[in-house]
Amino acid sequence: MSSSEWRSVQLSDVAAFGSGTTPARARQSEFYDQGTVPWVKTLDLNNGAIVSTDESVTTLAIDQTNLRVHPAGSVLVAMYGGFVQIGRTGVLRIRATTNQAITVVLPDRKLLDSDFLLHLLNYRVGHWRSVASSSRKDPNITKNDVKSFPFHLPSLPEQAVIANVINDATEFLSALEQVIVKKRAIKQGLMRELLTGRTRLPGFTAEWAERKIGEFTEVMTGGTPSTFVSRYWGGDIRWMNSGEIHKKRVREVSGRITVDGLRESPAKILPRGTVLMALVGQGRTRGTVAVTEVELTINQSMAGILPGREHDSDFLYYLLDTRYEELRGESAGDGGRGVLNLKIIKNLSVRMPQLNEQVAIGQVLRDTDAEIETLDRRLEATRAIKQGMMQELLTGRTRLVAEGAA
Repeated sequence: MSSSEWRSVQLSDVAAFGSGTTPARARQSEFYDQGTVPWVKTLDLNNGAIVSTDESVTTLAIDQTNLRVHPAGSVLVAMYGGFVQIGRTGVLRIRATTNQAITVVLPDRKLLDSDFLLHLLNYRVGHWRSVASSSRKDPNITKNDVKSFPFHLPSLPEQAVIANVINDATEFLSALEQVIVKKRAIKQGLMRELLTGRTRLPGFTAEWAERKIGEFTEVMTGGTPSTFVSRYWGGDIRWMNSGEIHKKRVREVSGRITVDGLRESPAKILPRGTVLMALVGQGRTRGTVAVTEVELTINQSMAGILPGREHDSDFLYYLLDTRYEELRGESAGDGGRGVLNLKIIKNLSVRMPQLNEQVAIGQVLRDTDAEIETLDRRLEATRAIKQGMMQELLTGRTRLVAEGAA
C-alpha cells in the first residue's frame, strides 16, 4: 500500500486549455469538402477514446479561422447541450480540431495522465449539474468551470496504474457488448430463416400451412378492476399493464389484484404460455408482443392468445415478433393512431409448420434468447463492478502502487 498522500488541485494547476470554432457553413466546399483534419463536435464525444469523427475540415479552414489542431492525449469536455450533453468527454487518440462547444484540456504530461483524467471526469460527471449556469434554452458550463474542476491527484505512476486497470475493464465491457450485438444479429438471422421456412431444421420436410389465428386458438382481452375499490387491489393475483409488455418474456409483473377484483371485473387469469399483444399504446408499444411464463391477468389494453394443442407458444411469439411493423399497419384508425382489436388478431394469417417443427424452432430461438439474457446479466454485473472499481480507485480508498514505486 502506498502511504503517499493525494494532493488537492484544480485542473488549471496541472493542465493548459484550448478551444475551437465552427467554420462558416456557407463555405462548405472550401472549409469542409475534402477535409483531412478531424473536427470534433459534442456528438462525437463518447466518454472514451476518439479515433475518428463524422466530419473533417480543410487546412484552409484552419488557416482562416480560430481552429487549432490539438494533439493526441487531449481530453475534451462538452460545455453545451443541457444535462444530457454537458460534461460528456472524450480523449483524442488522433490530432484533431473541435467546435466551440468543447473545452480542450491539455494535461501537463509530467503531472497528469490523460486517461486518468478521462476516467475521473466520467466518474464525477454529476459535478457539472451543480455548476451549470441556466439560460432560457439549456444549462451550460464554461471553460472557467472546467479550469476550476477540483480533484485529488495521486502521483503520476499511480495515475497510470489506475488508468490502465480501468482501461482494461472498459475494453472488456466493449468486447462483451460486441459479443451481444453479434448474438442479436445471429438471432435475427435465425428468425428470418426458420420462421419463414427458408431454412429447415434437420428431419423436417412436411409442408407448411396458412391459417388464421382465430381458427386454432382463443383470443381474449383483459380488464382492470375499479381503482376506487381498495379491496380489489393488493392481493396475490398478478395483474399486468401494457407498459410491461416490453419485458418480452414475462416472469413477473408489478401489479396485484385480489380474488374479489378478479371475480367482480372483466379480468381473467391467463395461463403460462399465453402470447400477449399490446392493442394500444403510445410510442412503439402498440403491436409489441410478449409471452407469459407465469399465470397472470392483464388489462384491457392487451390481448392474450391462449396456448392450445395446435400451436407452440414460443413459435407463435417469435413469429408475431417479426411482424411488428405489419401489425401496426393493421391497426384500425387513421394516421397511425388507431388500435388493434380481437377481430384483427383472429383474422391474422400465419404460415405454420406441423406442431413438432414449431416446437423445435421455438426451442432453438429460446435457447438463443437464453444465451443473450445470460450475456446481458454478465454485462450489467461487469458494469457494476467497473463502477465500484472507479469509486475505489479514483477516490484513493483502494491503492494499487506499492510504497516507494513513485
